[in-house]
Amino acid sequence: MSAAGSSSPRLVPALAVDAAELAVLHARCFDDPWQAELIARVLGTPGGFGLLARPNGEPIGFILCRSAAGEGEILTFCVDPALRGCGLGRQLLAAAIAEAGKRQLVALFLEVAEDNEIARGLYDNHGFVQVGLRPAYYRLPSGQPVDALTLRLVLQPRIERD
Repeated sequence: MSAAGSSSPRLVPALAVDAAELAVLHARCFDDPWQAELIARVLGTPGGFGLLARPNGEPIGFILCRSAAGEGEILTFCVDPALRGCGLGRQLLAAAIAEAGKRQLVALFLEVAEDNEIARGLYDNHGFVQVGLRPAYYRLPSGQPVDALTLRLVLQPRIERD
């Protein structure tokens, strides 16, 4: 991760004031990027949280989540394309899972394109399992539909009350 200056940059909370910079990074990573207003809204709502890697001023990766009713969802997650494969994605995902645990969330959910083998491998390595399918949820730039897999990671068992 030479561009980042170290093999493991420190992660900091993502804040609504970071939204414009995060939107720029998101646009480098996705064909259908999120606008700064949406990112700020997620981070400004109760239950919204994110983590950001910014080793030398500019963001190089982030993950945005929200929680409600004891469960969490990873809404978006990206690493600068020039830095992929250096472990930053694993670091961000592990930190988001740890934060969800601190928030006493029971489970984390996410959706991933069925054809995104690298992301699917990352989620599988962290214990996520498929619990659903959303047919034709995503579209490739060509317009071809791609199914989304709904994945879940159980963080702690639910306590059933009588």
